[in-house]
Amino acid sequence: MHQNNKLYDVAIIGGGIAGLTLSIQCAEKGYKTILFEKEQYPFHKVCGEYISLESLPFLERLGISLKEFDAPVIKKLQLTDVKGTLYQFDLPLGGFGISRYTLDNKLYQIAVSKGVEVFTGTKVNEVVFNNNVFSIQTNKGNFTSIIAAGSFGKRSNIDVKWNRSFITQKPDKLNNYIGVKYHIDYPFAKENIALHNFKDGYCGISNIEENKCCLCYLTTAGNLKASSNSIAEMEKNVLWQNPKLKDIFSNATFLYKEPLVISQVSFAKKQQVENNILMIGDAAGLITPLCGNGMSMAMHAGKLAYENINAFMQNKISRTQMENNYTAQWQQQFSMRLLIGRSVQRIFGNNASTSLFLAAMNKLPWLAKKIISATHGKPF
Repeated sequence: MHQNNKLYDVAIIGGGIAGLTLSIQCAEKGYKTILFEKEQYPFHKVCGEYISLESLPFLERLGISLKEFDAPVIKKLQLTDVKGTLYQFDLPLGGFGISRYTLDNKLYQIAVSKGVEVFTGTKVNEVVFNNNVFSIQTNKGNFTSIIAAGSFGKRSNIDVKWNRSFITQKPDKLNNYIGVKYHIDYPFAKENIALHNFKDGYCGISNIEENKCCLCYLTTAGNLKASSNSIAEMEKNVLWQNPKLKDIFSNATFLYKEPLVISQVSFAKKQQVENNILMIGDAAGLITPLCGNGMSMAMHAGKLAYENINAFMQNKISRTQMENNYTAQWQQQFSMRLLIGRSVQRIFGNNASTSLFLAAMNKLPWLAKKIISATHGKPF
C-alpha cells in the first residue's frame, strides 16, 4: 500500500482523454498533478473514434500530430434509414479518425514526460472533501489534493456510491443503452463516416489509423434481451435488417476476438460539479454519438476546467467561484449540442421518423447544414 504524505495540487480520477489532457495542462503550469486510471495503457475503449477538427489546434499544442499517426481526415457524412436508403452530406468542419488505444496511450506518454504522476491499475473507491482538502482512497493507498477532477467515464463505482441523479432514474429511451465496438478490416472510403440506423439503434463506421475501421453501435438493452442476451444473435436479428449493415457484418474481417461492450449507458443530464469535484468528459454529461463529438467535448471541458483551476490556484477566484464559473461555461458551451443530440436521438432508430427526418435533411440542404454545424463546436 502506498502511503503518501505529499499534498498534490490537482488529483484527476480517470485517465481517458479528458483526464489526460487536463493533467498535461496542469503539469505544464507547474502544478503537482496526480492521475489515477484503473486500466493499464494502452487499452481499447467503446468509442466512435471520430474527433471533430475543432480539437486539432488544442491537440497540436499538447504535442499530438495527425501526420505521426497517419490519421484519416473525414469530410463526408453518410446516413441510412432502417431500410438502408442512403443520404450523403458534407461535414463543413469535418474531423479525423484515431483509435482510443493509440490516442490515449500517446497522451499518457506526454503526461508522464511532463511530470504527471500516473497511477495505473488503480481503482479509486472514495473521494471526500473536508477542510479544503480532498482525501482520495484507492486500492493503492490514500492521497490528498487541493483540487479534484472526475474523469471517470459514463458510469463508475463512484457514481453509484454517490447516488448521482442519472443512476437513480428508471430505465427509459435515454438511459438504458448498450454500446458495442469492433475494429474491422473493410473497404470504406477514408473521407467518409457513416451512421446506419436499425430498430432502436444506430451503428457508425469510419476509418482510423493503420487502414482499419472502427465499427461502433448503440442500441437498447431491450434489443439484447429480445435476442436471448446474445450479441451475435441480436446483430443478425436486428442490425442485419439494414442491408448496409448486413454487408459490413458479412464481409468485414473482425480484428478482435470478442466485441468490446458497455452497458447501462445514460444520456440523461448530469451535474458538472459533484461534492466539490469538477466533472469532465462523460462524467459531466454524455453527448449522443449522433453529434459525433464526445471526444472533442471531453477535451474542451478539460480546457475549461484547467482555466478555472489555474485562476483558483493563483488566488484570483474562490473555490465557489471556480465551481460556478466552470458549470456556467460548460453549459454555455455544450448544453445546446446536448439538447440537439438528445432530440435527434429520439428520432433515430425508428422506421418512420428516421426516414422522414433524413428525407427532409436531404431536400433542405440548409437544414442539414444547420443540424450538422450545431453538433460541431468552434476550434479551441
